[in-house]
Amino acid sequence: MPLVMIDTIRGRYDETELRTMLDAVQDAVVEAFGVPAADRYQILTQHEPFELVALDTGLGIERSERLVIVRLSSKQRTDDAKVALYSLLAQKLHERIGLAGSDLVVSVTENGDADWSFGHGRAQFVTGELG
Repeated sequence: MPLVMIDTIRGRYDETELRTMLDAVQDAVVEAFGVPAADRYQILTQHEPFELVALDTGLGIERSERLVIVRLSSKQRTDDAKVALYSLLAQKLHERIGLAGSDLVVSVTENGDADWSFGHGRAQFVTGELG
């Protein structure tokens, strides 16, 4: 059920790598957050190089042009689940597309039941259609 937005720099990944990236992110979300595999809401956006900036925040992290930023909007999750997600994302993206850990930035934004509508203009968590 998390809404996942993935941002990359245009032209740094081919179509196969982008599809693999989407699958790897979904697998990490399913494993870390325990959501059903069919709960898949992903948006991939590619940007011109000058449109995507992620400095190191004083940590000494050097990024390359293969930068990937993953943003999730989700119901509340435990700190342990979020930490597991970060680790799984880094692991799966490295294994599947060779992404360096220094090129991965992740942010989770939490929201509540009334903040979701999956269609038909209804808040399915509030109405009880979804648990």
